[in-house]
Amino acid sequence: MNTLLPNKSRIASIDLLRGAVMIIMALDHTRDFFHNQALTGDPLDVNTTTPFLYFTRWITHLCAPTFVFLSGVSAWLQSQRKTKAALSQFLITRGLWLVFMELFIVTLGITGDIHYGFFVLQTIWSIGISMVFLGLVIWLPFSAVLAIGLIIVLGHNSLDFAEAARKGDVNLFWHFIHVPTVFPLPYWSNHMVGVFYPFLPWTGLMIVGYCFGRIFTAYDEAKRNRLVLFTGIGALLVFIILRAINMYGDPFHWSQQKDSLYTFLSFMNVTKYPPSLLYMCATLGITITFMALVKNTSSKLAKIIIVYGRVPFFYYILHFYLLHIINICCYISRGHTLAEGMKGVPGLPFKFAVPGEGYSLWVVYGIWAAVVIALYPLCKWYDNYKTNHREKWWLSYL
Repeated sequence: MNTLLPNKSRIASIDLLRGAVMIIMALDHTRDFFHNQALTGDPLDVNTTTPFLYFTRWITHLCAPTFVFLSGVSAWLQSQRKTKAALSQFLITRGLWLVFMELFIVTLGITGDIHYGFFVLQTIWSIGISMVFLGLVIWLPFSAVLAIGLIIVLGHNSLDFAEAARKGDVNLFWHFIHVPTVFPLPYWSNHMVGVFYPFLPWTGLMIVGYCFGRIFTAYDEAKRNRLVLFTGIGALLVFIILRAINMYGDPFHWSQQKDSLYTFLSFMNVTKYPPSLLYMCATLGITITFMALVKNTSSKLAKIIIVYGRVPFFYYILHFYLLHIINICCYISRGHTLAEGMKGVPGLPFKFAVPGEGYSLWVVYGIWAAVVIALYPLCKWYDNYKTNHREKWWLSYL
């Protein structure tokens, strides 16, 4: 194989894509904190939503699968400068570190509960546990690694039929793999765990991303760009065909609605928990195609977006805490006390939140923009710090 080092513009395009999805991601979390319907309804329910609310939620579907996929791509790129043993050790240890961060740092940023009455297992957990498995499978031949990833991504929805037959009655281990759940911690009363990102599909996606990374080192720029574009368009075509057939790839079928617009919304309403094959095809089809079509990564706007893409985990942690600080201020401004917020609403795992309270989507968009802009100087500083201190091994874990 003729291995070529990826050029600067291509790597910049990956950072640009990662930065774009990180910015979009903050919109969904801002909606969770501040929208007056965030705790009372499903923004993707075609029976109750509006197109504006639906779009606000759906556009953020692009984020998690793209970030997981690019984590796999990044692992491949690291394999070009690390031994297999070193890469395996790094993936396993960083994966375990991310699981720890999800449980104790991200959970606090999301729930605001200093007593940890509810542990959240979502994006960072799924990335962490997927890294652990990736760190194990990279020892296999490349063809075997690719086969494992594709079998999981293409085949995991076959499990839907067995789960439907059992009406979701599966054991706890299976919940961690494929069926979201909330369960109490044994021997620790009043403490719950929410498994929102069962890891099997995400692990498959990261493995496929790792194999996809080979495109960036095996081909010249022209062929690389064609393959990336072919992959993106191919994923979109698979989505359209399978979704139209309405038989496989997502546990919930689309249906005719009151008009063509809402029928389209039903068609696009694919399952994220866990990510269905059609969810992955629709979202990654868009973002991979975007990656292929990006020609200019040196514009002023692109350089700003790239900064967020170069320090994604740092940005991810900070944006939750900043959102929560703003949320607490808004909560108190609505007439509540700090003590009320700390106590919370019975049955709701999130502190400083009351179902039905909040603001319009326009206010949500304003807060989102303010948070993203406010975090830019910190992200820029941290990016420069990492660039100038490459000898500090611990920076690779942040």
